[in-house]
Amino acid sequence: VQLQASGGGLVQAGGSLRVSCAVSGFTSDYYTIGWFRQAPGKEREFVTCISWSGGSTYYADSVKGRFTISRDNAKNTVYLQMNSLKPEDTAEYYCAAGVLVGCNRRQADSSSYAYWGQGTQVTVSS
Repeated sequence: VQLQASGGGLVQAGGSLRVSCAVSGFTSDYYTIGWFRQAPGKEREFVTCISWSGGSTYYADSVKGRFTISRDNAKNTVYLQMNSLKPEDTAEYYCAAGVLVGCNRRQADSSSYAYWGQGTQVTVSS
């Protein structure tokens, strides 16, 4: 199983950015994808998750109303649309996959995810 995050970059505060997570190697679609982020000197934190069907999503309070997660199972890709970006959103963003774990507050725990991709850097300038 491989997860490839991409789409990070530099954006001004108030701007938008979409990052993607391409998934390969799963034999079925029954996996949850989560996004986490880690800023320099800080612990990794949960951002959002989406269930295998896309029917369930869950967001950290810090991004609720600004970020939207979606998935296209035909393309094996999960998207994170980030709007109204703030300098405090600056971090390395990681996607992770967990099999048959659903998407709710329990998936805010990184132990729900068995597979992790490399990160993509998002920098928001003030």
